[in-house]
Amino acid sequence: MSAPERIPSRGVTPPPHAASVELLSHGELTVRGRIRDASNAALFCTIAHDGREASCVYKPVAGERPLWDFPDGTLAGREVAAYEVSEATGWGLIPPTVLRDGPYGEGMVQLWIEATTDGDGDGDGDEGGDEGGDGGLLALVDAEEPGPGWKAIALAEVGEGRTALLVHADDERLRRLAVLDAVINNADRKGGHLLPTSQGRLYGIDHGVTFNVENKLRTLLWGWAGEPLPPEALDVLKGLKDALSDGGRLAVRLADLITPDEIDATRARVDALLASGTHPGPNGDWPAIPWPPV
Repeated sequence: MSAPERIPSRGVTPPPHAASVELLSHGELTVRGRIRDASNAALFCTIAHDGREASCVYKPVAGERPLWDFPDGTLAGREVAAYEVSEATGWGLIPPTVLRDGPYGEGMVQLWIEATTDGDGDGDGDEGGDEGGDGGLLALVDAEEPGPGWKAIALAEVGEGRTALLVHADDERLRRLAVLDAVINNADRKGGHLLPTSQGRLYGIDHGVTFNVENKLRTLLWGWAGEPLPPEALDVLKGLKDALSDGGRLAVRLADLITPDEIDATRARVDALLASGTHPGPNGDWPAIPWPPV
């Protein structure tokens, strides 16, 4: 694969959300550069169709590195499956994502999101995209307890024998994402995978290591662990349970993207969340926090 080793300017304005899937599915992809920090091949592209144009990320299956603990399916398929579950929640937490053919074969194509990184939602922060930026949703504090509006994650070493408390914002958008991650069994929710926008939205990206049949939840969003799920989340989980039933709309869609065992495991996670009524916590059999965390 011979895309240039650079990240070009992101000056193209994305289309309205309602038109994004059609554009991503049918538009002409033009590779503009390679995202160098990605662990698998990730190409920055523009896409054009029927007078509309946007920026997007294209991750060809041919550029995926095999993972011993995810032997079935593809990263691209799981990325699209995560988007389908997100859409079924009604929360819209993942940018529009499709599986299609491209210049280097079949792959995942996802709308590029411009993210603010200054945390104030005014659009004055640095640009972000598939390489991410937490937008002030994470912090290290020199304290034993989080302050108002923050949730504790863990103590972190900061050098010279010193530690600091890693915290995340007590933010409804993050809490919804924590619920989604529990459903899809996200093994890699890093800070750099959080994209807040100047319009007040929050998106999560990079969902290639999801849907494992074993409990591999690894995330920075542990602040609500053990707390009751909000009524909204319980309603969403009930809707997912119906959509994942045999013949349900979501189950049918996921059948093209992940294995039957992975679909069954997703059903079981939804059932477990409804039965417990609480946010899950680390299980002790798998590192609780991804590395690096951002």
